[in-house]
Amino acid sequence: MKYHSVFLDRDGTINYDTGYIKDPSLVKLYPGVSDGIKKLKDQFGFKIVVISNQAGIAYGILTHEDVIAINNRINNLLAEQGTSIDHFYYCPFHPDYSSEEESKCRKPSPYMIVKASKDLDIDLSKSYMVGDKSIDVLCGLNAGVKSILINYSGDNTEINSLHNLGKKPNFVAANFTEACDFIVKDYLEENF
Repeated sequence: MKYHSVFLDRDGTINYDTGYIKDPSLVKLYPGVSDGIKKLKDQFGFKIVVISNQAGIAYGILTHEDVIAINNRINNLLAEQGTSIDHFYYCPFHPDYSSEEESKCRKPSPYMIVKASKDLDIDLSKSYMVGDKSIDVLCGLNAGVKSILINYSGDNTEINSLHNLGKKPNFVAANFTEACDFIVKDYLEENF
């Protein structure tokens, strides 16, 4: 049996983006993230997979250990609400500091979603990508999953960037709860 998944960007989508976050004590989840993830997993059986670019490693600002410590802290905060991220994927490379071959995992490439779908037996036709940047939406579209842009700030920079490329997300949410509500409604319409 194949699983269905919600792929999530990390910084700026589930936790506040303070820029190359290294200190786990500074991790703060957005409102609605714990409840949303719990609902998607417990009530609808979604696997929750984080897909993030972590070029701070290529820049020498972060280490792999820093990224893993932040991921662990996110799961510790989620565990307090009885839920968790099932798997974390991240791309530590950047084309300015790494080879083209190494950098092929970077969003907007669908590389990490495709890898996760193989590793975790995920049906991409019943999956979603949620992020706060145009590259997250493009990554999802490139992988063939429905894509949701969370626009916490309310400005149109990311949407305009997508429009300039002739692309658009399946939905624009003002916050994480709205993104989850769209996924649930859409999933129920498509599958029941």
